[in-house]
Amino acid sequence: MLRKFIVTSIAAVVAAVAVEGAAARPLDEIIDSGTLRVGVNPTLAPLGTYNDQNAIVGFDVDFSARIAEMLGVELEVVSVGSPDRIPFVSSGEIDFVMGAMTRTPARSLIIDYTLPVHTEVFGVLTIEGKPFESWQELNSPDVTMVQVRGTTPLKFIEANLPDAEVLLLDNYPDVIRALAQGRGDAMLDVVDFVGEHMNTHDVAWKVLATPVDVYYCGLGIQKGNYSLRDWLNTAIFELHRDGEVDEMWRKWFGVDMFAPVGANPYF
Repeated sequence: MLRKFIVTSIAAVVAAVAVEGAAARPLDEIIDSGTLRVGVNPTLAPLGTYNDQNAIVGFDVDFSARIAEMLGVELEVVSVGSPDRIPFVSSGEIDFVMGAMTRTPARSLIIDYTLPVHTEVFGVLTIEGKPFESWQELNSPDVTMVQVRGTTPLKFIEANLPDAEVLLLDNYPDVIRALAQGRGDAMLDVVDFVGEHMNTHDVAWKVLATPVDVYYCGLGIQKGNYSLRDWLNTAIFELHRDGEVDEMWRKWFGVDMFAPVGANPYF
């Protein structure tokens, strides 16, 4: 019954979007306009953030700029937040949206996705020499997890690693510093986003080979805009094959992507 209610509710959202949303701009219309409108969330550094000139910069901007260059058009960056990014796509206000757009079946009822642009690894960061091989081994009173206070991974730790000790700190730089100083054993989080902090310490870091999960993030576009989606899929494949995505990732995250997407045409 719960499943039926959820599906019905999502279907209602889809119907509302179809009635109220403006038609998506197909590929030829975008090219004729000379402008590509892309939604970027400026609160998800280093995917997107404001620089000293109050302009949005980051991985998402660099990637979108490269897509615009391949199309031969100018890039217009539109600031979006997590709650309004899908409505912006559905209403036709932007051509596609970035900002850690994890591909999920529920979202795919409302918007279409391209192939993955990047991944995000929800896993364990520790230091070489620690004996852990999987996250399940952290469930011990001899293990101290160092975590940021108030973050989502704390619920996972409470449910799945109840025997571990937890040291709570206020921010990610402090957590990484504590691990580097040996004040704890490991951190559980989306490890890609702490690469810049890892690089400030002369420590041999290790991300456990067995993650809790790997999220695949693509570009979100309006439902049924197949001409744009199909072209974007070809462009994404080429950018992966040429190594450009990996170069952009290293530039902004300071580390290689922990679970590379690669140029597999069937992902």
